[in-house]
Amino acid sequence: MTDLTPETIDSRHDGFSLSAVRARPRGKAKGGVVVIQEIFGVTDHIKEMCGLFADAGYEALALSMFDRVERDFHAETNPDGFAKGLSAVRASSWDQVAGDLQAAIDALPKPCFITGFCWGGAAAWLGAVRCTGLSAASCFYGRMIADLLDDKPKVPVMLHYGARDAGIPEDNRAKVATAVPEAPLYLYDAGHGFCRRGSHDYDEAACALAMQRTLEWFERYST
Repeated sequence: MTDLTPETIDSRHDGFSLSAVRARPRGKAKGGVVVIQEIFGVTDHIKEMCGLFADAGYEALALSMFDRVERDFHAETNPDGFAKGLSAVRASSWDQVAGDLQAAIDALPKPCFITGFCWGGAAAWLGAVRCTGLSAASCFYGRMIADLLDDKPKVPVMLHYGARDAGIPEDNRAKVATAVPEAPLYLYDAGHGFCRRGSHDYDEAACALAMQRTLEWFERYST
């Protein structure tokens, strides 16, 4: 895995100092990518995604979005961990999230892109709607996107969902598709969290294809 450098980033929302990890490419970066966590924190999965973007030539940055709840927040993928993660979600206003993401965008080279997984997929959508300095977004299985449709994204957005994701039914996806008919929306023969290695829904082929599409999408909007 690409080496990750720990650092802190001060939020544009309230100045709170968030812990973060940054992955740098071997050569000159061709841009930056904000990588947004699931409800479990900056896990090995999120670090792996940062490494993949760095290997593709981008400087990637992942903030510990729930540091206000608990420094270096981490939740296990079990019922107690889900409860802990959902509690952190409820404690994090979208205004706060947008300010945190803006700080990450400002700390990366341009052109800058944004992506996220599960809760992070919805947060990536929020960044595309509210933040400045972005060129495109790629959102992975963000159930809460359907609750964030009052305003249109400022930049092109790509969407990825698992066709067998019981937590994001067809009517949820259809609501998003209707709001942004110009946005590519891809369905994979997979469940929720298909990019998280170790998950029972992890699907290597689906993840690889979604990441390939994401990198091509970012390349398309690099100029």
